[in-house]
Amino acid sequence: MRGADHQQSGMFSYISAEKRVPEDHPLRAIRAMVDVALRNMGPQFDAMYAKLGRPSIPPEKLLRALLLQVLYTVRSERMLMEQLNYNLLFRWFVGMNIDDPVWDVTVFTKNRERLLAAEIAKTLFAEVLAQARGRDLLSTEHFTVDGTLIEAWASHKSFKRKDGSDQQPPDDPGNPTVDFHGERRSNATHQSTSDPEAQLARKGPGKEAKLSYAGHVLMENRNGIAVNACVTLAEGRAEPEAAVAMVEEIPGPHRITLGGDKGYDSKEFVQELRDHQVTPHIACKQTSIIDERTTRHPGYLISQQKRKRIEEIFGWLKTVAGLRKTRHRGVIRVGWMFTFALAAYNLVRMRNLAAAAA
Repeated sequence: MRGADHQQSGMFSYISAEKRVPEDHPLRAIRAMVDVALRNMGPQFDAMYAKLGRPSIPPEKLLRALLLQVLYTVRSERMLMEQLNYNLLFRWFVGMNIDDPVWDVTVFTKNRERLLAAEIAKTLFAEVLAQARGRDLLSTEHFTVDGTLIEAWASHKSFKRKDGSDQQPPDDPGNPTVDFHGERRSNATHQSTSDPEAQLARKGPGKEAKLSYAGHVLMENRNGIAVNACVTLAEGRAEPEAAVAMVEEIPGPHRITLGGDKGYDSKEFVQELRDHQVTPHIACKQTSIIDERTTRHPGYLISQQKRKRIEEIFGWLKTVAGLRKTRHRGVIRVGWMFTFALAAYNLVRMRNLAAAAA
């Protein structure tokens, strides 16, 4: 018998969000790891807020909501609040009851400076790494480094001369016509009015130049987990300088190996790695000073195979996490979001490794 298409919705539900989420849902394992990390961050959260006054939206809920935005490619915080209003899975992950009202989207705006000042993204990233270390998922000897360009939230129209000599009355105040073809434009003479810290950069010869930031990742080679990251201005020596800075933060006096592409193969960089007790497993140019004393070992070939996995991290960040074009301005804010998204990637990676081992 055909069922009737009743349109009237029920007023009550006796099934909680906890029971509606399947036991094998991927978010369950991620939620468990996130709860452990946030619990350990409790003292840092206490230091962020005053002892008296009206209770705030719990920072744990804010961070779980931002994780959902990264994991599910939600394009804006306003859209995230819309999803949180009717998506039971999102409500369960954040820790809200079915009838709890969602907060206003400006809560993220008001709390962003607080989260930036307390470096919450770095702390969450470190807590996730501590769990990976406790599960023996991290290598302490073999690493890979690479960098990528993150397109800034600024257009070519905003890239104007610093001395203001190209200022003209716009033909359309809302969307002026700008003709910069044939004009020599560089970071030395021009600057974006939308994001002054964004630099004009290109991925390689023949590629188009875009206003960008440089994102850098240090990956351990055992399971492809990011162990360090930073965002810098997209300048000429940004990659080798960031690589050395991240290598210096690796704990322990033991010798390590560092893989990388040909872009890192310069005499100065290789020598600096050796001064830091790092064996350079860099892809060699014809003029490379890396010789058979390094390349003849099987470990060099293994590093060359493993280093390609770092591209999976960048691919995930730009497609799933939405960092192909950042929604934030300034190197500090972009760096905060970059580190936070990497923490989310590590959570997904650890969950997948646990599922494969089960």
